[in-house]
Amino acid sequence: MKKIILNIGYLYPTLMNLYGDRGNVTALSYRASLRGIETNVIPLRPGDKIPKKKIHVFFMGGGQDKEQTLIYKDFINLKGQILKDEIESGTAFLAVCGGYQLLGHSYEVFNGEKIKGIGALDVYTEAGKNRSIGNILIDADLYGKKFEVIGFENHGGRTFLGKTVKPLGKVIIGGGNNASDGTEGAVYKNTIATYLHGPILPKNPLLTDFLIERGLSNYNKGFTLDSVKILKNEKNTAKKPVVSSPVSSIEEIAFSSVREIIISEKNKKRELFKRN
Repeated sequence: MKKIILNIGYLYPTLMNLYGDRGNVTALSYRASLRGIETNVIPLRPGDKIPKKKIHVFFMGGGQDKEQTLIYKDFINLKGQILKDEIESGTAFLAVCGGYQLLGHSYEVFNGEKIKGIGALDVYTEAGKNRSIGNILIDADLYGKKFEVIGFENHGGRTFLGKTVKPLGKVIIGGGNNASDGTEGAVYKNTIATYLHGPILPKNPLLTDFLIERGLSNYNKGFTLDSVKILKNEKNTAKKPVVSSPVSSIEEIAFSSVREIIISEKNKKRELFKRN
């Protein structure tokens, strides 16, 4: 059997890493390892060139205004066109918060200045008067695969989708893209952009598996990600048979626990942080 290695391109690991976003890379590595797939994490810092047609999954997290300023010229001038080409060719990509905004046409900062993005996604972002802060629950629909996704949002940007992208899902509880149209995130080919921190992937193994499968199948025709063979009940492992399941019982419990917390907050008034 051919040895499979998942190459993860981690953009600006020390600068774009709000709310422990690097945990998304850990989740990708962990879920791949459950299938015996090795991972190779390639840090892509300012000045680093992106190796063409080598990365299976790109990841870019969120950053504060200062950090986004520090990486901006490198992102636009050195990496931008290559990333656009990779996205168009079907390479998997997860972009969170600031990474989401930079993949779009433009984003507006608080003083009204519009900052140009690379235009890989048909979205644009305006500066909002209030921030969307708190836990969030959405109904995701990824090419017919429907499941709930949980996370945490904290953003002042209001992102609007164009015709060539679809939302990651519909908001059940939370603000989402713009706190007005009920959408969260954007999906284009094998790219997922979202405002969900948490980090998002450790909380949502089905989403993690989607990125792994799409990333590897883009370079390995016909590749599918088998369900993980894990014990549904990790206790008394000698007595319990191995079953094929996409998630372990521990992951199921963790997801359900967080979901219950979010549901309990449904009717609570969220604190609004307004800009002066």
